[in-house]
Amino acid sequence: MTTIYLKPKKEESLKRFHPWVFSGAIARVVLDAAHKAAAPEEGELVGVRSANDEVLGVGHWQIGSIAVRILAFGVEKLPQDFWNERIRAAYEVREALGLIKGKNDTFRLVHGEGDWLPGLIVDVYADTAVVQAHSIGMHLCREMIAKAIIEEVPQVKNVYYKSDDTLPFKAAIEGKKTGYLLKNEDLRLENDDFWSTENGLKFRIDWLRGQKTGFFVDQRENRALVERYAKGKDVLNMFCYTGGFSLYALRGGAKSVDSVDVSQKAIELVNINVAKNFPEAKNHTAVAADAFEYLSKQKAEGKTYDLIILDPPAFAKHRDAVKNALRGYQRINAKAIEMIRPGGIFFTFSCSQAVDKEAFRLAVFSAAAQVGRKVRILHQLHQPQDHPINIYHPEGEYLKGLVLYVE
Repeated sequence: MTTIYLKPKKEESLKRFHPWVFSGAIARVVLDAAHKAAAPEEGELVGVRSANDEVLGVGHWQIGSIAVRILAFGVEKLPQDFWNERIRAAYEVREALGLIKGKNDTFRLVHGEGDWLPGLIVDVYADTAVVQAHSIGMHLCREMIAKAIIEEVPQVKNVYYKSDDTLPFKAAIEGKKTGYLLKNEDLRLENDDFWSTENGLKFRIDWLRGQKTGFFVDQRENRALVERYAKGKDVLNMFCYTGGFSLYALRGGAKSVDSVDVSQKAIELVNINVAKNFPEAKNHTAVAADAFEYLSKQKAEGKTYDLIILDPPAFAKHRDAVKNALRGYQRINAKAIEMIRPGGIFFTFSCSQAVDKEAFRLAVFSAAAQVGRKVRILHQLHQPQDHPINIYHPEGEYLKGLVLYVE
């Protein structure tokens, strides 16, 4: 195995179990005798040692500022049953949390560094697991990962691979980036009639064409909180995608629910999901529209709401975009707060990992001050239990949200 030697004192973060080795920490690379290339190939397993030759761990080599993602600490090679052991451990956590039950068969099975599998995401929908690789190393291990999922997760019968939008775009990638890795003969997987259950509500999951793995599992607990506040309220769900918050609001007894998303395909799925769960509902409207244009139009017409949910896509994909992202958050939050009736409730979120919670909160409060509204924090929200944050890797905290009471 190729060995990566670190510069003096650069091993301290690994001894604190942080799973990344940055390129600037590397002193030299010693290729194994059988290595044919002049440098490690992206995605190959490498050993990591300190300047004093102390064994620190094994991980995937990659090109970029993060040079190695550690899979196992303090060993020179991965155990033979590594993938089964890690998938089994992840499943046992979700089982212990009570997420796997009759009224809920939708959950995140693997959350990257939070489950000691950096670069890997796995979401489970009923009997199908959808796998995303965010590193070449995980891409190369996809078949072993799929096999371990089938063997360790009783409900899963199919594994779909969807990494066309998540793998490093500059990498020379071999093998398919999307498609079934393992699949039974159930033909319903080939049509548009696949449903999973979240807290008793049915959602059509489109992992073939949908965003991410097909659904935003990370808002499950926050959707349940909306249900608690929705009774008798006029609700607006902005950036609704497939209508998760809308369905919970309807079940919570909302007087009316408006769902808005720029994607017509998303709006079609919202209507399908509402019809499945509330076939007699007459109090739901779904509109395909740009968020800023919709809010401006509604304000001009004097429309207001008792409860607004604002869950936009990431405004900042990297650190260089944070300044512009914060301006965007302030602008969209100001427009929404203007439209909340006195005594109303405002759910607002950021899923931008590059934007920390203090900066996001400042942007929201600046928006409230800009439009002259007094607000109070009722809840500070974050990602759910099946999206765990590795205590040694605080960068894994990405979802942040506020529930505000608006005077």
